[in-house]
Amino acid sequence: MRYQRKEGLAWRRLDNYAKLFPLASTKKYKTVFRISAVLKEQIDQETLEKSVRVALNKFKFFKVRMRKGLFWYYFENNSKNPIVEEENDYPCKFIDLPLNNDYLFQVSYFDCKINLEIFHCLTDGSSAVHFLKEIVYNYIEMKYLKNSSTALTKEREIKYTSEDIYSKNYDKKLKVKRDVKRAYNLRGRLLPPGVISVTHEYMSSNKIREIAKSKGATITQFLTATLIYAIHKAGVEKDNSKREVRIQVPVNLKKYFPSYTSSNSFSYIDINVDTNKAGSYDNILEEVKKQFAEKLTEEELLKTIAVNLKLSNNLILGFVPLFLKKIVVAKAHKKMRTYNTTTLSNVGRIGIMAEYKPYIDKFLLLIAPENVEKIKCTVCAYEDITVFSITSVLEEKNVENTLKELLESQGIDVQVEGNEV
Repeated sequence: MRYQRKEGLAWRRLDNYAKLFPLASTKKYKTVFRISAVLKEQIDQETLEKSVRVALNKFKFFKVRMRKGLFWYYFENNSKNPIVEEENDYPCKFIDLPLNNDYLFQVSYFDCKINLEIFHCLTDGSSAVHFLKEIVYNYIEMKYLKNSSTALTKEREIKYTSEDIYSKNYDKKLKVKRDVKRAYNLRGRLLPPGVISVTHEYMSSNKIREIAKSKGATITQFLTATLIYAIHKAGVEKDNSKREVRIQVPVNLKKYFPSYTSSNSFSYIDINVDTNKAGSYDNILEEVKKQFAEKLTEEELLKTIAVNLKLSNNLILGFVPLFLKKIVVAKAHKKMRTYNTTTLSNVGRIGIMAEYKPYIDKFLLLIAPENVEKIKCTVCAYEDITVFSITSVLEEKNVENTLKELLESQGIDVQVEGNEV
């Protein structure tokens, strides 16, 4: 999508999926996620600031601020410099745009870690990974490889666009009946407002791949089934609930519909399991594998795109003033979130060029939890380190502890790190 001119400033529309994020977002429901790179030496703020500015020359579509129109939000070119600060708060916090030079992403650092937090209306996890990698590459070049003549790889030569992958692949003729049955929602004492518990569970990528393969499953299928069983043991059984456990699994659409867009390009599949009926872990895993096979197809993903675009393209909704639209959409979105137990986002293996690997320890991914989906789960891998991370607004760590026990019972060594909330 090309920029247009508006009152002397370049502007563009939000992609069709992103339209709904600022309408649904509140200080309690933040739609913010974080991807972090942990290096092997302490971060230098000045070098990091330069690295971010250089990365923006490539990811120019992130150099925007969000403005209010009469009916929709839109992006406008941002001429300010992004702010880089030392981390001093809980992760995935609400981004106060005026205090952030109006940027929809935030870069911070702590000790050896570089954090990139992004408001989901700007982009998704896969593009955020590429943006963070570019920041990290620039940082390592400036800090450690000053006299290097490192050649650009094809990945770094890619020219990203702001193409709307949803509009391009939208088929309004597709008819889909959505399952709107309420799912099991975790219960328990909530942490104080604004406080987020973080738990990282580290394991060997090779070992988890070996175990998943022995069960005829992918890593994502294996971890999804293990998470569902952990929620069953730690929550469903304890609460004597009859509701299904439903895990929403985001899907990178660029794997199915090739594009170099830096805008949102994800969809999702819902994995629904009646854990009381399934009974055993093996039965849950078989059901998860079955649903992945049925739902993770181009045809089914197109149906999901169609469902979401019918809402954002609704003519009646389109002509509702923005302030009313925000009230209606926020209320509807809160109800929709009760249809999910949690989200499990796996960005997969993060590949790094060989010359830069000696300076990087690992990557971490976090999603903001909230009072309906009280935990959010993520997975990312680098070299032989796979990290299963859980953010939570609950005091108890029942799911986290049960998940660790289940993984270890299958021969996977798990090391735990957290923010001790």
